[in-house]
Amino acid sequence: MRRLMKIRISLPLVSLLAVWVSDSAVAQIKPETGSATILRLEAKWNAAYDRGDIATMNSLLADDFIITVEDGSTFSKSGYIAHYGDTTVHVETSEMSDLKVRMHGKTAVVTGGYHEKGTSKGKPYEYRDRFTDIWMNINGTWQVIASHYSIPSSE
Repeated sequence: MRRLMKIRISLPLVSLLAVWVSDSAVAQIKPETGSATILRLEAKWNAAYDRGDIATMNSLLADDFIITVEDGSTFSKSGYIAHYGDTTVHVETSEMSDLKVRMHGKTAVVTGGYHEKGTSKGKPYEYRDRFTDIWMNINGTWQVIASHYSIPSSE
């Protein structure tokens, strides 16, 4: 009787475990959605920026990339990388929030909040911005083609 009881208890447990394992396997092979890909790339870009990782930034930015920063200045890809690869800039905080991704075929528009704090040439700075990034799938690779940062007006 005891052996039969063990089998009865074990069978539902084994069945439950089999379902859980098969669900996990299916979840792991699902392709990443477009929005998830873009959010992952945004995080990768932000991390590369924090580290001053020029090679990664170079791979994520399209050749004709353009960015408009808080003071209205614009930079091309090479200008942006040179400016943010500057060793006199030390980023202490770099955080994105409230990210929203809108997919339009091979183009993605990302909006969100951005907070950055650090020093530049020994002077402290801090920005709390809103931003828009435009990503495009170019020959099978997602790259940023344009970015715009602005400081929200005080209410």
